[in-house]
Amino acid sequence: MDNGVSTGAPIQRVVIKIGTHVITNKDRRIVGKILAKLVEQIVYLYEHDTLVVLVSSGSVIAGKEVMGHQLKTTDKITRRQVFSAVGQPRMMRHYYNLFHHHGMRCAQVLATKRDFDLGKHRDNMVNCYEGLLAEGVIPIANEDDAVSLSMSTFTDNDELAGLVAELIHADMLILLTDIDGLFNGHPEDPESELIPHLRVEDPVEQYIRQTNKGEAEGRGGMASKLRVAKQSARRNIPTVIANGKTDHIITDIVYGKERGTKITR
Repeated sequence: MDNGVSTGAPIQRVVIKIGTHVITNKDRRIVGKILAKLVEQIVYLYEHDTLVVLVSSGSVIAGKEVMGHQLKTTDKITRRQVFSAVGQPRMMRHYYNLFHHHGMRCAQVLATKRDFDLGKHRDNMVNCYEGLLAEGVIPIANEDDAVSLSMSTFTDNDELAGLVAELIHADMLILLTDIDGLFNGHPEDPESELIPHLRVEDPVEQYIRQTNKGEAEGRGGMASKLRVAKQSARRNIPTVIANGKTDHIITDIVYGKERGTKITR
C-alpha cells in the first residue's frame, strides 16, 4: 500500500487502542471504510516485522446495531453487558473479514482486570498472547463485560490497553481517538495549539477540561488517556495519543513521524 512512511527500523511490538469515536460516524454507526484503513496499516506493520496487539472499542455500538436501543431491562450495567455481549461477535466478524482479506488471522482475547494480577491468571494471559503473536495471529483484546464485576472492571479500554502493553513488553502504546491529541485549549478553538510532546512530570492536566469532548458510549476521555499514557511512559513504554481518522496515522507514528501527542519518561 502507499503508506506515506519513510523507510527505517520499526519498533518490534506495539499495542493499538481504537476508540469508539474513531470507527463511528455522527449517527453512531460503525464505518467499515475506517476499519479497513486501520487494518490495512496493521497488516503493513506485520509484513515489516512489527507485531501488533489491538484493543478495540465498539462492541456496545455494534450491539445496539443488532438489538436496537430498546431493551426490557433498565439497569445501566445490565444494558451494557447485553449490548457488549451481542456486539462482540459482530465486531469480531468485521475484523475477521478484514484481516482474512489480507490473508491474515485474528483472535479475540477476553479478560477482566483481575486477570492481570500476579499469579496463574496473568501467566496464562502471557502464554496466550505470546502464542498468538508467534503464530502471526492478531490478538484483539476486549473486556469480558458479560462476567466483569465492579471490582474487576477496567475503567475503560485505555486502561486495558495500558495493561496489555505492560504484559507483552510493548515498545509503544498508541491510543487512537477522534482528535489530534492533547491541546492547550479547546480543540476547536483556532488559537489552541497541539502539544506534540510531553514528559510524565509535565503539569498538563489543566488542559483536560478544554480538550475533553465526551465519549458517549465509550467510557474513556482525554483524562483517562493522559493518565494511562503517563503510567505507561513511567514503565518505559512511549505512548502517543492521536487521531485515528487521519490517513496513515498508525504507520506514521510507528515509523517516527511526529503525529499527535507523544508522552515519554
